[in-house]
Amino acid sequence: MPTEQQVRAQRALRLATGTALCLAAAFGLALPIPFIAPILALTMLAAMNQPLPLKASLGLAVVAMLTTSTGLLLIPLLHYYAACGVMLVGLCLYLVFGYGLGGGNSLVATFMVVGLTLISAAGASDFDLALQVIGALIKGLLLAVTAVSISHWLFPDPIGAKPRAPAPDLSDDEKNWLALRAALVVMPAFLLALIDPASYMPIVMKAVNLGQQSCATNARTAGRELLGSTLLGGLMAILFWFALGMFVNLWMFFLWMLLFGLLVARKLYGLSPGNYKPGFWLNSLTTMIILLGQSVQDSAAGKDVYTAFAIRMGLFILVTLYACAMVYLLDTRRQRRRIRNTSS
Repeated sequence: MPTEQQVRAQRALRLATGTALCLAAAFGLALPIPFIAPILALTMLAAMNQPLPLKASLGLAVVAMLTTSTGLLLIPLLHYYAACGVMLVGLCLYLVFGYGLGGGNSLVATFMVVGLTLISAAGASDFDLALQVIGALIKGLLLAVTAVSISHWLFPDPIGAKPRAPAPDLSDDEKNWLALRAALVVMPAFLLALIDPASYMPIVMKAVNLGQQSCATNARTAGRELLGSTLLGGLMAILFWFALGMFVNLWMFFLWMLLFGLLVARKLYGLSPGNYKPGFWLNSLTTMIILLGQSVQDSAAGKDVYTAFAIRMGLFILVTLYACAMVYLLDTRRQRRRIRNTSS
């Protein structure tokens, strides 16, 4: 019978290896929007302790194609009736986050959120751009599933390992409140993406991540959890960039990602004691991948990497501060309402 420590160590190795392998493969194959694939791999490895069967993998790709394509249906509404379109997107986000909090498939919920925000915003500007983003998501998903399968083959769960504990059930009131809060966190990034989807695509991905993380925090810990993880992700991206600059090649890209992934995975799985929740470390690593991926693309395109990073990091911090403020204001208002109801 394996010990809990052995099981956690195996999962940490699997998460770091799968994410690093997917990151290197995505950039090596020159996929469009290459940072999406490792983010999807990271999400799947953190959420599942078993590999997806072949039929389930193909089914997930089909579901992802259908859910992301829902954003295409909103394009005419956003183009001709912008106010109604934006309100409909907000309502759909609320429903999708509620579906995820109610026990729905987290990956399907993520794809639906991306479809509602990223695809519809891209299509409102250029329909071909929306199709390119859908293609990038499907290619990234197929690569992520492959990397996840390889990492599960290399580091399978020991025989007799306990399955993941189910998430606690939420009351309908709690679920609706958290879904509303998450939708409000994502909406400003969506409005920015309507202005320039190509430039604000990383901001939308960051906001989606914050919306999901905000479901597991409260007003007391929002600043530390949300802002702290964003700042840590930015710091890790800076350290990664300068470390990669010593030896610029794909193998070192993989090895540095493996090292950073292992350091974060130790915290994520409790191998190294800490005071932060797993969502904090997952958000930190996701933020690092987004920032690093965009910097690599900026460098390949001949742009000023440091200026672009500073602007992007500043926007990430602003979006995170807004998310913290939204969590604080809504939770405070809800607490006051509870006090009034109790006193009356």
